[in-house]
Amino acid sequence: MTSSTALITGASSGLGRGLALYFARRNVKVYAAARRVEQLDALKAEAGEGHIIPLPLDVSDADAAFERIAALDDECGGLDLVIANAGVGVESYGKRINWPGLSNMLKVNVLGATATLTAPLAGMVKRGRGHLVGISSLAAYVGLPRTGGYSGTKAYLATFLDGLRIDLAPLGVHVTSIHPGFVKSELTATSKGKLPFLLETDDAVERMGKAIERREAVFNFPWQMTAAVKLIASLPRGLSSAALKKMR
Repeated sequence: MTSSTALITGASSGLGRGLALYFARRNVKVYAAARRVEQLDALKAEAGEGHIIPLPLDVSDADAAFERIAALDDECGGLDLVIANAGVGVESYGKRINWPGLSNMLKVNVLGATATLTAPLAGMVKRGRGHLVGISSLAAYVGLPRTGGYSGTKAYLATFLDGLRIDLAPLGVHVTSIHPGFVKSELTATSKGKLPFLLETDDAVERMGKAIERREAVFNFPWQMTAAVKLIASLPRGLSSAALKKMR
């Protein structure tokens, strides 16, 4: 590992929790950020003393999150790795939009993720090193039925990361965009239908951790779901709409 310090948001459960353990077990000091302090304390106990440092943080308040993470970057002597993992998913069925849920999703997935990634950026650029990682989704490649809002937030994140990658490449700061398919988590547990190519959390974490260590620019998985989504996205509008209606 080239990183000695890391910040991971959404670390109280699912992929964020798994990634915190993944890097802590590789002797990285992990600042595990989330709202649920009890879960963070349990994570710290599981990882062993000194590897996980709980950081109570609500990224839906983007301004406060930006200030806290920027201060942390200064306090710890510089964050080497920052993973914007915190995210929520709510249905955005066009027939009956739930504005409070959609608004909160935009705050977390768009503003919160952006604040997380940009807060340590000045320090990374000054040091000439660092690694920014955003957890997007295969949903970023196409607007899925009833979840257009979620797809839109992940498309924003992927595009934002693409731009950052170009800007930061000459400055020694790496940027990775990760696009998982369906993974067992609190997010997918509420799904009423069968999810294709559903991955176990540990499997997904292992794949993502290795991609981050390789500093891949973009990492899509699993390949079966990636191929299906990209095929639909490449079709003419009429054909892609027909395919998506069947998925509904």
